[in-house]
Amino acid sequence: MIEPGRRAISGALEPHDHVHEHAHGDATAHAHVHAHDHPPAELHAGTGAPERGPGDGAPGGEADLAARWIEVEHVHFTYPDGFEALRGVDLRLGRGEKAALVGPNGAGKSTLMLHLNGIHLPSHGVVRVGGVAVDRSTAKRIRAEVGLVFQDPDDQLFSPTVFEDVAFGPLHMGVPEAEIHDRVERALAAVGMAGAGRRLPHRLSLGQRKRVALATVLSMDPTVLVFDEPSAGLDPRGRRELIRLLRALGQTLLVSTHDMRLVAEVFPRMIVMDDGVVVGDGPTEAILADDAFLEAHGLERP
Repeated sequence: MIEPGRRAISGALEPHDHVHEHAHGDATAHAHVHAHDHPPAELHAGTGAPERGPGDGAPGGEADLAARWIEVEHVHFTYPDGFEALRGVDLRLGRGEKAALVGPNGAGKSTLMLHLNGIHLPSHGVVRVGGVAVDRSTAKRIRAEVGLVFQDPDDQLFSPTVFEDVAFGPLHMGVPEAEIHDRVERALAAVGMAGAGRRLPHRLSLGQRKRVALATVLSMDPTVLVFDEPSAGLDPRGRRELIRLLRALGQTLLVSTHDMRLVAEVFPRMIVMDDGVVVGDGPTEAILADDAFLEAHGLERP
């Protein structure tokens, strides 16, 4: 969690080495030194992964678990072409917390978000949601827990009617048919689209399609919502409706955006990524007041 009064820290990164062990097909393992940079140690105090003793597992106790609902521990990720998009990310969000994820293009934000519901799995490190490690064996459970809302709603709307789109997730989760109708109605009402079940998605405005795309995720009753650029392309009215909706949602929110006005208006916490690492994490007001830090990482005040 964030320490009171915490703010972003400007300054050079401190390079250091790590030894990672990798298993190979011959059942042998070897270690190699993997050098990369991290922000100064003080930046991570109170914001990264918790310290644990040898052999410790996931944190115990309901209050402790709620405070660490999302845990990202020293996560690296390398794409098949050899590009290392994440270079040791540590992050923790409490249940119900709302945080903005910002940074320049190519910082690793989208790659990190795709780790939260198992679309990507770490090359090294671990991601936990609700105390459950994200891996192939838990993917179905995690994807019901973590809802991703993409920038382009048309990536999530592909059925003939709004009702069928919103019912798709629960149906494939094995939710009883009698319950699916109630879930769809609740989800559409939550995004201000009650009564729209029979409408054709392609006839809706962009703002309406974005709300229906969110409803397709809400119908699965997730505890975490992850948004990619939710305000992109919205007119002023649609943007105001989005702000009201984000404020009203009770789930844990992690929202990747370049819309710094949206960040300032909605999110008390701001996480800054650059070059595959978290370089700033703290109260939004404090980070936005640090002009040197913003300039160093391609950001600007709203």
